[in-house]
Amino acid sequence: MKEEIVNNLQNPHQLEKLYRDNKATFKVEFEKLYPEIHDNPVAQFWNERLNYEQDSISWGSKNELLFVIVISLIAGIIAKLPDIFSLNPEYFYPRNLSFIFFPMLAVYFAWKQKLDIKGMTIVAVSIIISVIYINLLPDNPSSDTLILACIHLLLFLWAIFGFSFVGNRVNDVRKRLDFLTFNGDLLVMTTIILLAGGLLTAITIGLFELIDLSIAQFYFDNIAIYGLAASPIVGAFLVQTNPQLVNKVSPIIARVFTPLVIVMLITYLIAVFYTGKDPYNDRDFLLVFNGLLIGVLAIILFSISEISKNPERKLGLVLLLVLSVLTILINGIALSAIVFRIAEWGITPNRMAVLGGNILILSNLLMVTFRLFKAVQVRQDISKVGECIASFLTIYVGWVMIVIFLFPFIFGFQ
Repeated sequence: MKEEIVNNLQNPHQLEKLYRDNKATFKVEFEKLYPEIHDNPVAQFWNERLNYEQDSISWGSKNELLFVIVISLIAGIIAKLPDIFSLNPEYFYPRNLSFIFFPMLAVYFAWKQKLDIKGMTIVAVSIIISVIYINLLPDNPSSDTLILACIHLLLFLWAIFGFSFVGNRVNDVRKRLDFLTFNGDLLVMTTIILLAGGLLTAITIGLFELIDLSIAQFYFDNIAIYGLAASPIVGAFLVQTNPQLVNKVSPIIARVFTPLVIVMLITYLIAVFYTGKDPYNDRDFLLVFNGLLIGVLAIILFSISEISKNPERKLGLVLLLVLSVLTILINGIALSAIVFRIAEWGITPNRMAVLGGNILILSNLLMVTFRLFKAVQVRQDISKVGECIASFLTIYVGWVMIVIFLFPFIFGFQ
């Protein structure tokens, strides 16, 4: 990349193409190169462009702001459907919770990225089929396959959202990595919005209580529900139009939590052996173990997507390598426990879903750990680690679709 930047300093078109094809790598390599070419006017321009931070908050164009308001209202209306049509909330929300905001996020980015007709058709058909399918499954609250389908539907619609985000560059692994990074920023922004909304709610209800007016029920039924539905959409809009708001917060979170999680995992594993807890026979403990595994994997994915922007931080790479090894150990224990339970008590939908998920996670972790080891030992490009994660996303989505659309029929809707 360095050589290409130098060779194209007098070719604005090609320089712009290099930047758009791989923004993160371009910025990293340019900043390394800049001290050598700082006298070049083109290099000075790109230095200002890459490091410019907007002082004020941007609210986008009028059309974009209006579009965000409209889809936020639609999300709120979807959340209110049980009240509008007297539907059973216990039936509606488990099946349709993910349809409140993920389709709106997908629509926003399909519009933002100017997705072509083929892409828009894929998004629309996937959402429509999912809505019809999940609501036609037999109404059996104790059905394991129904519960699994509802849980995995969140991941499937998240993938549709990701498809819209990458636009017409579905096979671009760097763009997929940008999507993972965006999810971390979106999580931070949405959390801030929810905290601010919670504070506003408490103050509003408290003020009305002081004048003996109880508005809590009305407020939650008619205002708060719209705010909850709109928060991730508004968060996505703010991150997209004002990346400077959280682009320094997310790396700090990743940097602080990585060593803390390592300490927690080591302490937890020691405590597990000390207390004699047995994941092979204790189902609830195994579930907690798998929940821990998913949470740690998410931290690894987010941390790697962030550290890829600054590959010189060797300590960060070493910490991620240690975290990956510890997570492989946890995964191995969980996987062996699942295999033991299947051998001892037979196959169930839950055991098969967890088994498949753990095998995929272990495979991905082994690849990531190998790449991290290479990056630490022989200074291999850290972007290879990110590409390893991004390329595996398709396999995860394939497994999610199997659990949603095949498991209910394979296991007779039990």
